[in-house]
Amino acid sequence: MLDTTGDSRHPLTRRAFLHRGLTFISLATTAPLFLERAAHALAPPAGSLLSGRPGVPEDRILVVVQLGGGNDGLNTVVPYGSGAYYRIRRGLAIPAPNAAGAAPDRRALDLETASGIGLHPSLAAFKDLLDDGAAAIVQGVGYPNPNRSHFTSMDIWHTADTDARGRGWIGRYLDHTCPGAPDPQGTVSIGRTTPRALLGVRHKPTSFETAELFPRLGGETRRMLKEPCPHIDRTDPAGSLKLDSSCRFLTRTALNAHVPSDRIRNAVAQRPLVSYPRGPLAAQLRTVAGMIRGGLTTRVYYVSLSGFDTHARQLGRHANLLRQLGDALNAFAADLKAQGDSGRVLTMVFSEFGRRVNPNATGGTDHGTAAPMFFIGDAVCPGLIGEHPSVTALDHGDLAFSMDFRCIYAAVLEDWMGADAAAILGREYRKAQIIRA
Repeated sequence: MLDTTGDSRHPLTRRAFLHRGLTFISLATTAPLFLERAAHALAPPAGSLLSGRPGVPEDRILVVVQLGGGNDGLNTVVPYGSGAYYRIRRGLAIPAPNAAGAAPDRRALDLETASGIGLHPSLAAFKDLLDDGAAAIVQGVGYPNPNRSHFTSMDIWHTADTDARGRGWIGRYLDHTCPGAPDPQGTVSIGRTTPRALLGVRHKPTSFETAELFPRLGGETRRMLKEPCPHIDRTDPAGSLKLDSSCRFLTRTALNAHVPSDRIRNAVAQRPLVSYPRGPLAAQLRTVAGMIRGGLTTRVYYVSLSGFDTHARQLGRHANLLRQLGDALNAFAADLKAQGDSGRVLTMVFSEFGRRVNPNATGGTDHGTAAPMFFIGDAVCPGLIGEHPSVTALDHGDLAFSMDFRCIYAAVLEDWMGADAAAILGREYRKAQIIRA
């Protein structure tokens, strides 16, 4: 609910209001007074995350990249040293780096010769990040009693709960860390749907597909906002905002949708400092880079790339998807470095599950379990983390997971975001060693 007390202990000047991340210039001379006061009431209060909560690294940003459909981890991080891999995968396996008769652009990229681990050849741009010490691969990530439903498994990842209950883990992070009024820029999702991971009790994400479609506050909206609330006292000497419950909801909805819009458009309109490849993920990450460069107060950005449900004709489809992924991540990392923000951004890549070890009859793979995760940033422990899952010691025909994804969330929450992971995840998890001390 809106704070309508007009507390004079924390006076909010127009300058402070603008500094707290809500661009209101376009409304200053035209919006009803109650809307301007609502914006002041919704601004992050003193002591919130954005005003410098002790122990919270407020300048750090998390970018989540979701690979929708279930990425085949076994052909992403390739155990080319395993003869069983080639016996089981037959025509679907990725040739070893020195395989005779295989075209060079189809051979795995060598990561660890001693352990026989390589990378899909389409991920050459991502390998450049690994070689530069700016990326990590966590192997064998999953959870107990895995669910092979796309929707249920994704909900499990989004809620950090194997029963898929409750709010999103990132939404809970903001609820826990930002006890004051919600910041409409706290989390931003770019895409057609709003991820459950971002939904909290108080905090909801700003979501849009493209900045061009982000709504503006036009005259009709102003009229709708003004007419339902004729009782508002525009000259209240105490400066308090007197709204009934319907007006509170309407005002909050309008502000969440419109107040950051011009600032987002201006940020995204900047010419990027590097060249981005074509593709939907690259476009989303280019938008994120522009918003980071534009100084938005957003703590978490969420983007996605779909199409990884490769039940048939996997070789070509998977290669194309991984090329889009690697090229987009490389360009995004280069853009962040060029704008001086690479040290405060951590990018996390995950999929809801991996694929079965045995291929099916249509040149693809069916829903599986464990899969790798990628991390990119100056602060990551670079290289391979954990052991590659065995292709012979299987769990009901699937790769056995060795790292619970909530151990990774715990590391991100505590070591990167400066939060109490146990309070957010509901219990203690042993943190994965992803972030350098």
